[in-house]
Amino acid sequence: MMPYIITAMAIALAGAVVLHWRWRQRCELLERELARERQALGESRQQREEDIAQKQAEQQTLFNSMAEGVLVLDEAGRVQLVNRSLQKFFGLKADVRGQTIMEAFRLQELAELWRRLPEERIVEGRELELPGVNGRWMEVNAAAVVDRAGTQYGAILVFHDLTRLKQLENTRQEFVANVSHELRTPLSLIKGFVETLLDGAKSDPELATRFLRTIEKHTDRLTYLIEDLLTVSRLESGQIVMNLHPVELREEAAQVLDDLQSRAAEKNVTLENSVPAGLQANADADRLQQVLFNLVENAIKYGRADGRVTMGGKSVADGKVELWVHDDGPGIPVEAKERVFERFYRVDRARSRETGGTGLGLAIVKHIVQAHGGEVWVKSDLGQGTTFFCTLLQG
Repeated sequence: MMPYIITAMAIALAGAVVLHWRWRQRCELLERELARERQALGESRQQREEDIAQKQAEQQTLFNSMAEGVLVLDEAGRVQLVNRSLQKFFGLKADVRGQTIMEAFRLQELAELWRRLPEERIVEGRELELPGVNGRWMEVNAAAVVDRAGTQYGAILVFHDLTRLKQLENTRQEFVANVSHELRTPLSLIKGFVETLLDGAKSDPELATRFLRTIEKHTDRLTYLIEDLLTVSRLESGQIVMNLHPVELREEAAQVLDDLQSRAAEKNVTLENSVPAGLQANADADRLQQVLFNLVENAIKYGRADGRVTMGGKSVADGKVELWVHDDGPGIPVEAKERVFERFYRVDRARSRETGGTGLGLAIVKHIVQAHGGEVWVKSDLGQGTTFFCTLLQG
């Protein structure tokens, strides 16, 4: 009997061992599967986080590459995102995220725009002038961000820089006003003298001759003005093609000074050619003479009587030559130096009209020099004279 019991117990024990071994294998298998699932879950979470970070980086790059300024607000009107263009427009140095629109930008108009969005949802074409930022003008378009239920949970504001357009509009208005004035003055004088002649002044030959000479003078002024306007227009539009070739600068300077010798003699002004022999530039000779003629003529007009006007030149870096015209006159005020090359700008309007200028000479100089690939500028101190400089490519 005992052997059977022992055998049965052995069999039972062996079965228990086998069952335990199988259970241990099953547990280890489950643990490995669970570990693989945890690893896969971790990798999936990490991949999702990386995808989210990449998308955020792409969005930030997209926003920063936009020329328009972009501002994103949350439901409380606090700043969530500001792109690089908007930071530049407003001169923002610190991180303004988390601040209210008023705290970040200090503009009541923007705060008012935010308050209008819950009712209007979209606000377009609102113009703002930014104080203390060099007269910058912005156009703001704003839109509320709403959910399916219509509840607002944020807003997006897009800023377009209108500064250049405003400047061009002001320039156009000023140009029209200046042209109208320049045309009206000689036309009024011509009309007045013609009416006087028709009323009987023509019976006096001497008086009639004087009136006719005045009419001729102002007719010439109108002709010069129209010619200069057409020249500036063609230069600005690129219609004038420069005939570039090596030009001997001392010879060109000598010809200009010779042409203006009689005008200089009227004020007892000495003209001096200090351009070195052999100095050449790659230029259109006719247009270059126009530049030098305008600069020397201005120096004679606005320099002092019994003074001196000197034209000089030299080679400079980057394969260029530099020319200058210097007078020993009263000089130009600091506030005028940046504007003397503008159309119709005059430092002394009354004196300019007496000398018969059109107010376009320096604008023509600037455009001709720029068409040659050069630059033009002025240096002047009150009481110390004025020097106009220009560069050209070396011939």
